[in-house]
Amino acid sequence: MDRLLKRAEFLAAAKGARSARRGFVVQALLRPDGDDPGPPRVGFTVTKKVGNAPERNRIRRRLREAMRLHGAEVARPGTDYVLVGRREALGLAFADLAADLRGALKQVHRDPRPGGPAGGRRKPPAVSGPSDDPSPGGTR
Repeated sequence: MDRLLKRAEFLAAAKGARSARRGFVVQALLRPDGDDPGPPRVGFTVTKKVGNAPERNRIRRRLREAMRLHGAEVARPGTDYVLVGRREALGLAFADLAADLRGALKQVHRDPRPGGPAGGRRKPPAVSGPSDDPSPGGTR
C-alpha cells in the first residue's frame, strides 16, 4: 500500500464514503485512474483535540500497524483511504481495533458508485409539497 501525503488527497477522500468506529473514522474515495487503478493509498491523521503529540503519535502508530496487518485483506486497488484517529484508539485492545478496521473498510465498499463510494452521506429523500399535486382538491 502507498501513502497519501498531499493535503488535496486528504480533502478529496473526505468527500467519499465514511464509516465511524470507536477508535477512528475511515474515509474512502475511489480514484478515477482509468485502466490501471494502482495500489490502495492510505493516509492517517489525528487532530490536536485528541491529545498531546505523544498520544497522537501512539494513535497513528496503532492505526498504521492495524492497516498494515489487516487492511491489505480488505483494501481495494484504486481507492484512497484516510483514517482519522480518536482518543478511544488508545484504550481499545489491538484485536478489537483490527476487527473494527476490517468492518469499517467493508462498510465503505458497499456502494461502488463511480466518483466514490457513498457510505454514510446520502441526500435526504425529496419531500413532496402542495405544488406537486396538480389538482386543487386532492385526488380525482
